[in-house]
Amino acid sequence: MASNISDDLRKAALAFHRHPKPGKLEIQATKPLGTQRDLALAYSPGVAAACEEIHEKPEEAAELTGRQNLVGVISNGTAVLGLGNIGPLASKPVMEGKAVLFKKFAGIDVFDIEIAATEPDHVVEVVAALEPTFGGINLEDIKAPECFEIEEKLKERMGIPVFHDDQHGTAIIVAAAIVNALELANKRMQDVKIVTSGAGAAATACLNLLVNMGAKRENIWVTDLEGVVYEGRNVLMNRWTEVYAQKTKARTLADVIGGADIFLGVSAGNVLKPEMAKAMAPNPLILALANPMPEIMPDVAREVRPDAMICTGRSDFPNQVNNVLCFPFIFRGALDVGASTINEEMKQAAVKAIAALAREASSDVVARAYGGETVGFGRESLIPNPFDPRLILRIAPAVARAAMESGVARKPIADFDAYDDRLSRFVYRSGFVMKPIFAAAKESPRRVIYAEGEDERTLRAAQVVVEEGLAQPILVGRPQVIETRLKRFGLSIASGRDFSIVNPEDDPRYRDYVALYLDRAGRHGVTPDLARTIVRTDATVIAALSVLRGEADAMICGLEGRYPAHLATINDVIGKNQGVSDYAAISLLITARGALFISDTYVGLEPTAAQIAEKARLGAEVVRRFGVEPKIALLSHSNFGSRDSASSLKMREALAILHEQAPYLEADGEMNADLALSQELRDRVLPSSRLKGDANLLVMPDLDAAKIASQLVAAMDNSLPIGPILVGAARPAQIVTSTTTTRGLVNVTAFAVMEAQEYASQKN
Repeated sequence: MASNISDDLRKAALAFHRHPKPGKLEIQATKPLGTQRDLALAYSPGVAAACEEIHEKPEEAAELTGRQNLVGVISNGTAVLGLGNIGPLASKPVMEGKAVLFKKFAGIDVFDIEIAATEPDHVVEVVAALEPTFGGINLEDIKAPECFEIEEKLKERMGIPVFHDDQHGTAIIVAAAIVNALELANKRMQDVKIVTSGAGAAATACLNLLVNMGAKRENIWVTDLEGVVYEGRNVLMNRWTEVYAQKTKARTLADVIGGADIFLGVSAGNVLKPEMAKAMAPNPLILALANPMPEIMPDVAREVRPDAMICTGRSDFPNQVNNVLCFPFIFRGALDVGASTINEEMKQAAVKAIAALAREASSDVVARAYGGETVGFGRESLIPNPFDPRLILRIAPAVARAAMESGVARKPIADFDAYDDRLSRFVYRSGFVMKPIFAAAKESPRRVIYAEGEDERTLRAAQVVVEEGLAQPILVGRPQVIETRLKRFGLSIASGRDFSIVNPEDDPRYRDYVALYLDRAGRHGVTPDLARTIVRTDATVIAALSVLRGEADAMICGLEGRYPAHLATINDVIGKNQGVSDYAAISLLITARGALFISDTYVGLEPTAAQIAEKARLGAEVVRRFGVEPKIALLSHSNFGSRDSASSLKMREALAILHEQAPYLEADGEMNADLALSQELRDRVLPSSRLKGDANLLVMPDLDAAKIASQLVAAMDNSLPIGPILVGAARPAQIVTSTTTTRGLVNVTAFAVMEAQEYASQKN
């Protein structure tokens, strides 16, 4: 068994799983347990009341326990990813990963369960006995054909949804891609010829779903390791593949691919040869889903079939068939109506919802999230991006409605508007706010210069940035030092191939840099002699000059030295954006509640009311770049005029200025932090507040409040900090801090690239 990953990625993945604590999951209490009474309610004697209620009315378990939002991710480790039969214990990291996806994408809790059982009946007995624990079962990485029998028997015995994602998740995404491809090619499902490479769980489930949607069995040709599945064949056959056996003398993929409208590959790399693709029907759909090597590479397919539409399982090509597009949201809809199963109607509802979303015009929020450039529906966009925030908003309600209409919903949803609103609020609490930033960066990587190019964190970040295709790094540093440290840290990136270097000790542009620096800073007390020294020794000056000269698109500094000194350099060399009176630093914290932006955490010591209003506007622009609609609270010790101190009056005046300058923004104040983060509390004080829901941008009255608040939240909530994000500079420039980690530097890099893209767009 050997996986296809680099040594660097292997080391990073092992460290990721080991630190700061082993694994990717933990259990947290959802109720306070701070007093003796709390304990009496949570456990003995109070818990008896809940037990008795459920004993009398079993349906009350959905209201009195977490069962209805709890899914069991269960595997026996017989078909794990591309690793094969590695056993249940070795499969646990994958199952924990699946659990994380359920939680992050749909707010569903998971217990991952790895069972030492391979016989189908044994697996069925173990899983069926767990029904009292779970609201649903997600079977994972169980080999075919046993997976068919296991799922079939469990669905018969259990009164909760049982879903083998390897089968049905893939089938649903594939079917959505096919629906849209047929629309573009002006073809009908009942007419098309479908040829598969692979006859395992995913292929069989795809074909079964397509037949239920109108495809004809006589138009389907299945091939596997033994060639064509034909009547009378005995090798590698079972009752599920026999359904698709054809009466034919054809024996190979090449024999049956001619005239095919759809090629479905769920097998191995390079099995679809160029001459085979050439033999397909006009405007074919090629689904080459093997990973990491598709059945045919997209560029090879396009060379022989420029009219082809192509999907792969890889994230570096358009039309990625990724199960995360559907499984969290299908379970979300099924659990929310207390479905007893996930039936054909619910799966087809998911197909239609996914296909329809791909045809939707991108919303303003999504367009901003992806750098203002989104690919409209077409050959390169048959299915939505896996991180489109609208997926849960379309799929979960569609699945829930289908469950209700097909009679398997035990708790029908009475008010779908309220349900949609609840899902919308979850979208922006999910903690995936960096995904659209990374997606935008990958679309058009830009040159990012790192002032502290010799720092270990910069070098490790550069490795990730290159591997992820986020940016083209430029490092300020001594070449021999950088080379030595790359070897010491075991990094594989190389100067000249993966990044370039600006050597402060010997750069041919030195005289030009000095002249430009004198031009920019000469009236700030910088003499020619001092300029020559600074340009040799101050890496932030070098980075800023590189951006100003157009030799880099964005800069990042701050790993060494003080924040104010770096800001002063940026101000001297790059300057403020037109119409901006002062810079601001926005700190983003990914908390248990979701994304929380705090302004201004590093710049303005005692900002005026006008500057606070400006910082709120600049902060709102940052929030929108993350694909989130800003909800702004101006904070104070006072609530809506309850006290008239200098601070509260300043925040009141700032709100008035903000409403006058940007009446379109959803903002209110002055208010306490608890009111900002709770609509319920705010309604008790001011029901008519313009702010609805929880605020996501907190604007502070001064630097002390902002810095203390952000650090307290980060420390007490174990939040992931991103930034600070500098706004207000005339060119893309970011200042990190001395405590920024490699991961934090990568995050800021992606944001800086997105800024550079926007700057270039505005300039053009």
